[in-house]
Amino acid sequence: MLQRVTAYLLIFSLVSVNFSRFFVYAGFELNRNYIATKLCENRARPWMHCDGKCYFMKKIKQAEDKQASDERQSQKSLFQEVFVISSTDVKFHSSLLQVIDTPYDDCLPPTPAAVIFQPPQLG
Repeated sequence: MLQRVTAYLLIFSLVSVNFSRFFVYAGFELNRNYIATKLCENRARPWMHCDGKCYFMKKIKQAEDKQASDERQSQKSLFQEVFVISSTDVKFHSSLLQVIDTPYDDCLPPTPAAVIFQPPQLG
């Protein structure tokens, strides 16, 4: 049960990030009367018929700025620094590179692939 609630909460948080503009619009529509009477910058000038749209545009701008800054922050976190260490000389020891003959080479039959796959002849 707890896992299901956690999954729904994570899904909702991911969706809310992508649809932040929709949530701002829904909040504006649900509280339009309150915004027009209490929060609108032009409430003293009713002939402008703003009805809270100035407040709505300001909130949309804030949401876009927040989303852009979050995007920049996520891009910064993806940046990885590379440290270069001075190169070291690689030495090969001849005792490790000796060819060892195995008796299994004599037991294998000749491969028929060598007869079938031949390079094309030019000319």
